[in-house]
Amino acid sequence: MAEKDITEKTLEAYGDVFADIVNGLLFDGEQVLAEQSLTDAQTFSMYKEEGRRLHEQERDVSKYWVDQKGERVNVRIALLGIENQTSYDRDMPLRVIGYDGAAYRAELETPDRYPVVTLVLYFGDKPWGKKKTIFDIVKIPEKIRPYVNDYKINLFEIARLPETAIGRFHSDFKVVADYFIRKRNNPDYRPTDPVSFRHVDEMLKLMTVLTKDHRFEALIGDEGGKVSNMCEVLDRVEAKGREKGREEGRAEGREEGRAEGREEGRAEGVELTRMESIKNVMATLKFTAQQAMDVLRIPADEQPKYLGRLES
Repeated sequence: MAEKDITEKTLEAYGDVFADIVNGLLFDGEQVLAEQSLTDAQTFSMYKEEGRRLHEQERDVSKYWVDQKGERVNVRIALLGIENQTSYDRDMPLRVIGYDGAAYRAELETPDRYPVVTLVLYFGDKPWGKKKTIFDIVKIPEKIRPYVNDYKINLFEIARLPETAIGRFHSDFKVVADYFIRKRNNPDYRPTDPVSFRHVDEMLKLMTVLTKDHRFEALIGDEGGKVSNMCEVLDRVEAKGREKGREEGRAEGREEGRAEGREEGRAEGVELTRMESIKNVMATLKFTAQQAMDVLRIPADEQPKYLGRLES
């Protein structure tokens, strides 16, 4: 699990990708956030359950953003769908309020006061469920509902973004978004734009986690040379798939041959046993071949076969 978590975070941790995600999702592609304005922030915080020891909670990626005016802004991204592509986490609002609360709590120790923004990226095939706010999760008596503060998550379902959204991205994340958006609308889609990756290994590892197809990761260090864009990736992936299919077909053929031989051997053994039984009954009881087969209850449609062998 730890190795998988690290794989999920690697690509998004790059400044150019992080900035591109924020610009593309929050600012409609406007280049508000610059890679050079980002610095890494602590990704973990501590909390304590009553009567129990301290626990650590960790975000996926966390960075500080210092804008042109020198104002410090804390932007944190929690990647969800990478962990669970086909279902959603109904408790995500509780997790997010825990992350954000810990960040605001830390501000009490410093003179700085800055906003905390969490983005939840979901790559699942199915639509996210209905649980997107605290009110969706917690049962609240009507009498106190006006006094309970709600909290929502900033959820982005990547595969369900409009195709026009692809143009908002300019980093390697554009390739990820393009793949999931177009694949959902057209399962047979193949990219035609050979946009080069900047972070090849991280892209392939992330695609492995998101698609659960280990052929992507298998391309890393491939003898044929490194791929540089999604067109080459899919060509190699399909080639590996065809080779795997041929190998499985050959193995299946060999197994079928062995199974067929075993079946033929079993059938031959049954016939020999029956022949011996027929002969024994005929010799012991002085029965005809027909009478012996009737006593042994040999099916009528198989009897001619044994009669032919007895007469030869």
